[in-house]
Amino acid sequence: MWLEGLVDGVRRGSTDEWDIVSGVGITALAVASGRAIESTRPDPLIVDPYAAWFLAEAQPPVPMPDSADDPEVTGSPQGGWAAASRYIAVRSRAFDDYLQDAARSGIGQVVILASGLDTRAHRLDWPQGTTVFEIDQPAVLDFKLRVLRDRGARRACVHRPVPADLREDWAAALREAGFDRTRPTAWLAEGLLPYLPADAEERLFAEIHRLSAPGSRLAVEQVQEVEGAVAATARASRHADLRIGISQLVHADPRPPADHRLSAMGWQAESVSPVDTAARYGRDLTTDSSPGRHIRHAFAHLPAPGAQRL
Repeated sequence: MWLEGLVDGVRRGSTDEWDIVSGVGITALAVASGRAIESTRPDPLIVDPYAAWFLAEAQPPVPMPDSADDPEVTGSPQGGWAAASRYIAVRSRAFDDYLQDAARSGIGQVVILASGLDTRAHRLDWPQGTTVFEIDQPAVLDFKLRVLRDRGARRACVHRPVPADLREDWAAALREAGFDRTRPTAWLAEGLLPYLPADAEERLFAEIHRLSAPGSRLAVEQVQEVEGAVAATARASRHADLRIGISQLVHADPRPPADHRLSAMGWQAESVSPVDTAARYGRDLTTDSSPGRHIRHAFAHLPAPGAQRL
C-alpha cells in the first residue's frame, strides 16, 4: 500500500474516472517511482526499465524521482522516497520470485489483480506459453500499454489485458479474455486489499477460490496493523513533501488475516513478514519510516481434494 493515496481529494469507494496525474492514478506513479529508484541502485533487487517511462510520459504535478541519486532520495535516507523504494523493492522482488517459481513449476496462467502500472508481463523472463492476464480499469491499461507500445517494449509471454472494474463482474471479463478455470492459476493481489472493505475482500477471495483449479497459487499483500501503516506512511510523506490522505482511502474494519481466510477455504497458506523477507535479500526494513513492519505477505496453494496437508 506504500504511497497509495497521494491526493487528498481521493476518497474510498470513489467512482471518478481514472487520471494518471490526479486521483488514484498518481498513486500508481508513486509506486513506479519506487521501482525506478531501485532499478538504478548498484545492487538492485529488481530492474524495471519501464517505470521511469511512465513518469516521463505523465509529468506528475508532485515531483517523483526516477533515480537513487536524486536529491529527493539522498536527502532523506531513512524516510520519504528512500524508504518507499526500499519497501517497494522488497515487495516487488518477493512477488516476482513467487510468480516465476509458479511458472517454472508448470503453472502457465497468471492473473494480476488491479495491476496498475505493473510491468511484470514485460520485464520478467516467462517460460514459453505462459499467459499473463492483467485486470484493471480501461483507462489504466490504455495509458500503460500506450507508453510501452510507443517506446518499443517487448514481452516474453502471451499478454492479455482485461479492462474491468473489480467492483463489477470481472470474472466474466476474465473468461472472455481466454481464462481457463480448469487450469491451475497463479494469482497476485499486490497493493489492493487495504482499499477494499471487509465484505468486498471476502467476495474477492470467494471468487478467486471459485475460479481456481487444484494446484493454483495465490500471493497477497495485507496490512496487519492499519493504524501503524497509516502513521508510517504519513511520517514518510512529510519527509517527501507529499499530499497523502491515506487514512481516507484505507479500510480499518476488522477482518481475518488472509492466510487464515484461505486456510478456512482449503488452501495451504502461510504469512511472511516483509522485514524477514528483506533480511533474506540482504536488506533492512527495521529502521525505515516504512509500513513494511505493519504488513504481511501471504502465500497459498490449493491442493487437490483429499490431498494430504503439509
